[in-house]
Amino acid sequence: MHILGISCFYHDSAAALIRDGDIVAAAQEERFTRKRHDHSFPSKAVEYCLREAGITIKDVNYVVFYDKPFIKFERILETYLAYAPSGIRSFIKAVPLWIKKKLWMKEMIQKELKYDGKMIFPEHHESHASSAFFPSPYKEAAIITMDGVGEWTTASFGVGEGNKISIMSDIRFPHSLGLLYSAFTYYTGFKVNSGEYKVMGLAPYGKPVYKDIILNQLMDLKEDGSFKLDMKYFNYCAGLTMTNDNFHKLFGGAPRKPESKVTQREMDLAASIQQATEDVMLRIVRHVHKVTGKKYLVLAGGVALNCVANGRIIRETPFKEIWIQPAAGDAGAALGCALFAWYQYLGNERVADDKNDFMKASLLGSHYGDDEVEGFLKGRDIPYTKLTDSEVPEKIADILAEGKVVGWFEGRMEFGPRSLGGRSIIGDARSAKMQETMNLKIKFRESFRPFAPSVLADKASEYFELDIESPYMLLVAPVRESRRIKTTPEEDALFGIDKLNVARSQIPAVTHVDYSARVQTVSRSSNPLYYDMIKIFYEKYGVPVIINTSFNVRGEPIVESPEDAYRCFMRTNMDYLIIGSILVDKTRQKPLDKDSDWLKEYELD
Repeated sequence: MHILGISCFYHDSAAALIRDGDIVAAAQEERFTRKRHDHSFPSKAVEYCLREAGITIKDVNYVVFYDKPFIKFERILETYLAYAPSGIRSFIKAVPLWIKKKLWMKEMIQKELKYDGKMIFPEHHESHASSAFFPSPYKEAAIITMDGVGEWTTASFGVGEGNKISIMSDIRFPHSLGLLYSAFTYYTGFKVNSGEYKVMGLAPYGKPVYKDIILNQLMDLKEDGSFKLDMKYFNYCAGLTMTNDNFHKLFGGAPRKPESKVTQREMDLAASIQQATEDVMLRIVRHVHKVTGKKYLVLAGGVALNCVANGRIIRETPFKEIWIQPAAGDAGAALGCALFAWYQYLGNERVADDKNDFMKASLLGSHYGDDEVEGFLKGRDIPYTKLTDSEVPEKIADILAEGKVVGWFEGRMEFGPRSLGGRSIIGDARSAKMQETMNLKIKFRESFRPFAPSVLADKASEYFELDIESPYMLLVAPVRESRRIKTTPEEDALFGIDKLNVARSQIPAVTHVDYSARVQTVSRSSNPLYYDMIKIFYEKYGVPVIINTSFNVRGEPIVESPEDAYRCFMRTNMDYLIIGSILVDKTRQKPLDKDSDWLKEYELD
């Protein structure tokens, strides 16, 4: 039996296909259209999933959509009525699209896919909860979902047992931890629904001087983590912005203009909302443990991508283990709703062992063989060197040790926002200058942004205060004291962005200014080639850690095809590109002909 899950029309549209409960394929639409956070109907992602499964739409038994459009429309209408007549401009912009298109989701899906079979519409947070529990390793677990908003729900908790999930309680719109964080994303000058991780990365440079204002004036927070926001400070219910004049007066000025200089004020705001968010999440988690009595916790929803908070949950709450859906945002809900249909709706048996998850390392996307890669390179007259499969790990390890930066394109593409050794840019974590080099010359992004370490799973605890695996780069952990470099009083006195220039550990390129790191543990069973390369790097050069960042530049989705990879490689200061067993050396390349037909569609924001 084939079940196709779909999410779209908000942000990060995606499709996922399962066969008899097994995840066959999953991908975000943005990877194929090259439009970051593409929210349109995931036609190309569906095509990929069907192709990967070797079937046509006629072989699909159920199509499942990730929320209930009529209930979402009810929330939008009721909200506009509650705030009328303010919000009329936003109303005029939003409602015609619903009446013409989004309300008729069933008919539209049938038309887009040429599908006339059965369809199911779980609620949004049921899809998130399903994405958290059903692929997890656990026979039973507590479930927490947190995001901006689904239909009405913005956060929920419940339990998963065997092949069933049940939601026990929720927080409802307009009271939303995700929207509160997004309000500060907007206010600090970053883009809502994509810049939240920038706020998280900026937070360690600041001091949480506004935290009490957030917890005491913006919200009424209870001991169990439930809360209400004071809506007189927010504009997202009926306006076209997140915050209003009351908010701006409370925090001492207008929002930062996008792309303007980031000041200490934005750093302090980021630190404040990050710590406030962590406090709320910890209260919720402790309450859920008390109510459910479960040993294990699973998380999904966009807020579950807050890996700093996730790290604190592991260290500071009673749960024995946590598991986070690697595609925790709306993309992952496409997978969640498909699994909901298989287990909850159809009642199929689920067998878990409390150890191994069902996500296949989240390497669920497209892949290309050497023949396809060589065909592309030869067709464009691009010079390359063909290695044997066994030569790749040592060759790349040696290149990294020379201080070079490599575009790594191997196996299947990752599902979710993180590159995990399928589509990655990699470098030497021992280099004190590598963070700045990769940010400014390769990623074309803000210099304050930290990079993540990929570390051999069996060596992770030697470098990080982390006693569990973190395969999906969703936990932040402190660098071990024994690996830190003692700073001078002058260095300790540095303020704000100046902190960036201090080497703080034996792996400075992946050590953030607060001695933390967003860790990805790599095991041979999940990604053998990536593991072997890091292992050889360790054996020859003494450190089992490398830099891993997503294979893209600012404003662009992660690369999907060899063409995408070569374009990105040539438009940055990357030194080498490895695709399968094929190595491309920048020094041997001719400059790009910007008038080439195959480059015309590729424009950076």
